[in-house]
Amino acid sequence: MSKSFYTYIILTEKNTYYCGYTDDLAKRFERHRSGKASKYTRAFKPVKYVYTREFQTKSEAMKEEKRIKSLSRSQKEALINL
Repeated sequence: MSKSFYTYIILTEKNTYYCGYTDDLAKRFERHRSGKASKYTRAFKPVKYVYTREFQTKSEAMKEEKRIKSLSRSQKEALINL
C-alpha cells in the first residue's frame, strides 16, 4: 500500500488562508489547532480545511503547495470553489 500526500488550504478565524502539505490530514489539522504546526496558525487559529488535493509523492504535494502560495487571494478562492 503506497502512502498518499496532500496539499491543503486552511481557513483561519481571521478569514485568511494557510497552505501546506502533509501525509495525514487529521493529525496535521490537530497540530495546527494545538499551535504546534506553524507560527502562522498559532497566531491565526485554523477553522477548517477548505481545499485538499491528494498526490502520490511528497514532491508533487510540495510543488502544488509552492504553486498555491504564489497565487493571489482571489486565485486561491477560485481554486477552492472549483
